[in-house]
Amino acid sequence: MSVPFTEFLHSANTENIPDEILDMARKWLLDLLGVAAAGTETNMSRIMRNYAFEHFAPGKHKVHMLFDNRLVSPAGAALAGGTTIDALDGHDGHKLTKGHVGCGVLPALFAFTEAERLTDDSSFLASLVVGYEIGTRAGIALHRTSADYHTSGAWISIATAALGARIMKLSSNKTREAIGIAEYHGPRSQMMRVIDYPTMVKDGSGWGAMSGVSAAYLAADGFTGAPAVTVEADDVTDLWNDLGHTWRISEQYFKHFPICRWAQPPVQAVLDLRQKYSLVSEDIEKIEISTFHQSKRLAVRSPKTTEQAQYSTAYPTAVAMVRGKVSPEDVMEKSFADPEVMRLTANMSIVENEEYNAAFPAHRISNVTLILKNGKKLVSGDTEAKGDPEVPATLEELNSKFYEYTNQKLGIVRINTLKNEIKKLGNGEGLSMLFKLVFQPTKNLITK
Repeated sequence: MSVPFTEFLHSANTENIPDEILDMARKWLLDLLGVAAAGTETNMSRIMRNYAFEHFAPGKHKVHMLFDNRLVSPAGAALAGGTTIDALDGHDGHKLTKGHVGCGVLPALFAFTEAERLTDDSSFLASLVVGYEIGTRAGIALHRTSADYHTSGAWISIATAALGARIMKLSSNKTREAIGIAEYHGPRSQMMRVIDYPTMVKDGSGWGAMSGVSAAYLAADGFTGAPAVTVEADDVTDLWNDLGHTWRISEQYFKHFPICRWAQPPVQAVLDLRQKYSLVSEDIEKIEISTFHQSKRLAVRSPKTTEQAQYSTAYPTAVAMVRGKVSPEDVMEKSFADPEVMRLTANMSIVENEEYNAAFPAHRISNVTLILKNGKKLVSGDTEAKGDPEVPATLEELNSKFYEYTNQKLGIVRINTLKNEIKKLGNGEGLSMLFKLVFQPTKNLITK
């Protein structure tokens, strides 16, 4: 394994990580916890949390599941937490990984930190940055070295194993074994299969987190693994040599809507037109979308489950036109019967654009034409989703989303306390209050 990898993994701290990067970690932490809290409402989260409780019993290491409070093993907590965040597709992501780092890294970090009884909030914050840096590079490396398009779980396993090696202070040799085990056992699930048939397997983030946590503990006990190609191969050296110099946590995008990123450009285009021309859905005869191939593949028009709604281009675009927003409630099953949304989705045209295909994945572009009932046509022009790192979300937008996702789940006092704890993270006050806030169940948590 390269020297830059092991040195960065074991030596990065809040003294040698720039302040603006630490602030970025606090930002993604807040956003991920908001998505996790909202995600507990889904059946996907409930089933997996119950599964972890029944089948990942705590032994020597006893840790809590996010927003649940029941005790499980560290691997079980990572599985449950990664799946809960993945259950609501509103978390940060990265263009070139075509996936999501924090979704699996954060619950694994909580699990390792609690299991090893660590209280250093500065180390916790630095470790979150480390997880993003290694996870993002592992994702890019896998896409470079594999012809198939794998889910985030395939490379999250490497990031979470690395965090375990860091937190348990494994030797260089055992760190290498942990990474090798994680890559070998990481779930190389094929992403486009679930795009075509949206179900609860989604992006594999929970499974990747579980695999990585397991790999670290196995390596600590002497289990060995094959060398990790995505870390050690000659054709990915460039990705690892700039650790500590190029900060890829700053390359993540922010999601304004809890749906697949590929569906967000036409949603944004519709919202822009709706606002610009003071439209209501009853003004619209038809919506025409020109987009890239992957967006067109999100083909469900009449979702029956939240997974189908989140992996759809037509449905959230119609919701945006009807309701002027796409919120967590809009992608839950109780919202699917709206006749006006159904009218627009049934009559929607979605075509593939070769120029937009060529721009993908660095740019995800769509163009929307609204055909009004009076015959007039309104065209959005090329539109990308908001929240890309080139035009990052504002603090106001971040806080507004967090409040929207958590108000009914946490309440205003807990929301403000949690925001304050994250803001203070790294000043030496420890982790006890943060842990209390994120392990305590959400209001009216359903586990049956």
